Order: sequence, then C-alpha cells, then structure tokens
Amino acid sequence: MSLRDKIKIMVVDDMSTSRGLITQALDALGIGNVVTADSGINALKTMAVRPVHLILSDYHMPEMDGLQLLENLRACPKTKDVGFILITGHAEQQIFEQGERLGMNNYLEKPFEQSALLGCIETVVGRL
Repeated sequence: MSLRDKIKIMVVDDMSTSRGLITQALDALGIGNVVTADSGINALKTMAVRPVHLILSDYHMPEMDGLQLLENLRACPKTKDVGFILITGHAEQQIFEQGERLGMNNYLEKPFEQSALLGCIETVVGRL
C-alpha cells in the first residue's frame, strides 16, 4: 500500500466552496482519505477523535485563524507532530514568518494548480 493510500488529510476552511475545491484536487491526486472541518475549533475537536497525518488549513477563518489552529496543535502532545500546510490568498510575509515560528511545515497560495498542491504536500510527507 502506497503513502497515497495511507495518508489521512484534514482540510480546514470556513468556506464550503474552498473545502470542496481542495478536496476535489486531493481526490484527483488519488488521495481519498480526507476529512473536513469548517473551523479551527471543529478541527481540534475532530483531531481528538479522528487524528490525521496532515492538515491543510485556510488562514482567514472566524473565531480561530489558521495560525491560531497551528499554535493549538503544536501545544498539545498528541497533535504537536502533525504536518501543517497553511493555504492563503493573502501572501503577506509576516503571516509566513509567524507560521514558520509556530512550526508550519509549508504553505500554498490561492489560487493554486493541482501540481503545486502535490508538490507542497510531498515536501512535507515525502513522495506520494
């Protein structure tokens, strides 16, 4: 069984359209073990009962943005090592610098091509 078949990914975005586009791109890449969350808070709740290997999270979300989610993940012993990719349409250097300080593994700017998503994921988890 290949890594592509084993990897569990969570897509976190408050916009259902964005979640759907990312999930479709993952499906097209042959990655089918995907769960979604519509907020950082719900992502943390889901991780408690259904952990994943990698989180693809939007930056701009109400209540808890992507970096706050990352900070919460890194603070918990059970989730501190999960792979984390920040996806944002606001490519501000300070966001990426803060993400790196918090332990972000990679980032992807919106809009993105399917090949860029694959490359971004493979940088974190290895060849799929």
